Amino acid sequence: MHEGQAISADHPQSGLRIGIALGSGSARGWAHIGVLQELKEAGITPDVVAGTSIGALVGAWYVRGHLDAFEEWVRSLTRRDVMRYMDIVFSGGLIEGRRLMDLYRQRWGDALIEELPRPYTAVATDLKTGKEIWLQKGSLLDAVRASISLPGLFRPVRYGQQWLVDGGLVNPVPITACRAMGANIVIAVNLNGDLLGRRRRLRTPQPASEPNWWDKVSSFLTRNGRNEKNRQEEEPGPGFFEVLHKSINIMQDRITRSRMAGDPPEITITPRLEHLELMDYARGIEAIEEGRNAVRRMLPLIEDVLGLKTTLATGTDEMEA
Repeated sequence: MHEGQAISADHPQSGLRIGIALGSGSARGWAHIGVLQELKEAGITPDVVAGTSIGALVGAWYVRGHLDAFEEWVRSLTRRDVMRYMDIVFSGGLIEGRRLMDLYRQRWGDALIEELPRPYTAVATDLKTGKEIWLQKGSLLDAVRASISLPGLFRPVRYGQQWLVDGGLVNPVPITACRAMGANIVIAVNLNGDLLGRRRRLRTPQPASEPNWWDKVSSFLTRNGRNEKNRQEEEPGPGFFEVLHKSINIMQDRITRSRMAGDPPEITITPRLEHLELMDYARGIEAIEEGRNAVRRMLPLIEDVLGLKTTLATGTDEMEA
């Protein structure tokens, strides 16, 4: 576990070291799968990977070489599956998270971060101090579990002497972690662009037969937060998950803008998934395809930037020779 410490190396062909920063965004994060797959098909392979929250999760399976199998699982998810994987505890958060980690461990196993085939960082937040924590050693699944600990939803994770929560509180798109690992060109995947309703909403209705347990929990929490007289007199307000979802959107939008202004990436990929809600994990197909589309929209720029950087690096080497 480090703050601001990482390793460095050179890209074997061009002297470039490409980093990819996979941002936070809850269910929108399945778009990272499509982004990584489309980059791979374009012949672009990042040398280092940094992820925050859902970005840390997808990045973990990418670095492990399990992205194809993970994509297959995500595409098969239904809302019933999502409900089954969530172990409700109402203690430090609504979800324990152990059931989900056990599933990942059974399907794909764990690994030590320092033994992965390429450098990887998961970003979390120290709940006591508010410091940004880079998880670069030890159990990969423990690091992922800490990074996805969204306050109010997942319980915090005890990590050594610290209680850790979601890295999106401090660094939603971990460009700085990529640079600290030696990347001299960073591709940032920003899932937090335009979250506050400036684009038109495209909400696809869900099948009526699918259970929506988070809406039921939200309704329960909202009802039981008011007395009977108030329930009769007040107009229904926003539910628990709506408040949580919109509050997180506001926070991440502001933090992302600030962090990216201070350290802009060379390339930004922004999937258009602002219409997805916090718990829309069963809409993986839609998110994955939009991740692919986002790369296709940016591919001419990506190729131009990488080509220019390669030319400059080669030219510099020749001049020094």
